[in-house]
Amino acid sequence: MTVSGNAPESGTPYAEVIGDPIAQSKSPVIHGFWLEKLGIAARYERCLVTAEGLADYLAARRADPDWRGCNVTMPHKLAIVPLLDRLDPLAARIGAVNTVVREADGTLTGYNTDAPGFLEPLESRLAETHLFRMARVLGTGGASRAIVAALAERGFVVVLAGRDPDKARAMLDELTAQQDHHAIHLGHFAAPTDFAFDDRAQCLDLVVNASPLGMTGQEALPFDFTHAPPGSVVYDIVTSPRDTAFLQAARAAGFATVDGLAMLIGQAGVAFTHFFGHEPPRDAASDEELRRRLEA
Repeated sequence: MTVSGNAPESGTPYAEVIGDPIAQSKSPVIHGFWLEKLGIAARYERCLVTAEGLADYLAARRADPDWRGCNVTMPHKLAIVPLLDRLDPLAARIGAVNTVVREADGTLTGYNTDAPGFLEPLESRLAETHLFRMARVLGTGGASRAIVAALAERGFVVVLAGRDPDKARAMLDELTAQQDHHAIHLGHFAAPTDFAFDDRAQCLDLVVNASPLGMTGQEALPFDFTHAPPGSVVYDIVTSPRDTAFLQAARAAGFATVDGLAMLIGQAGVAFTHFFGHEPPRDAASDEELRRRLEA
């Protein structure tokens, strides 16, 4: 078992983010900022938890009345599901959990705040009427499950690309009711294409990196922007670095972009309310101040 990170002094409410690795997580900065702004006497910490230590970690924390819960990152979003007492309906449908809440009786409830967090920066566009919506989603991990489910729910045809197209196909079949989604190999997008896109007026096209490719320490994401329809919005959920090579290339090609901090802050806001019982301050000025802290 490997668990690294001590619980705060008894009597202090606290929550954590768990994963392996975990040192790069920006979640303590986000939750700490909101706790400070609201004057709440609580703490939010990082905790390194390996796959082998996950069950023991939960057993120890569920016995601690000061522990409000945890956010869950790689590689535990799927593995944690059978270790919980119940799932929120959205988490049950997605089959992945990124937020665990300790109830008053010590039982553990799993939520997925990735889905609403991902959609938050897109809501103004989603409020518009479109003739057609298509999303090219790269990656088939736990975060991708939430993204695929959220996009399908909002009327997108999803093209899901992974290193294993059979896994991508199975994910689409599991998460979506429609049959017109498509699974392909990630390498399909690596080489240039001369495909002539049709008129995209009144369409909404997304290209989403839902994989760790392009993250600090990871290999680059293989994507050639000739595969992106004109007017696409390019979204990278990677947060380290914030301005990934993928986003830089998208802007150079003339596309609008959304960075991973948008999703990270959005999903954290939902989790914060679960942990501490208060809505976080999310006005424009507070969000801008928080971004400056995260980018410092």
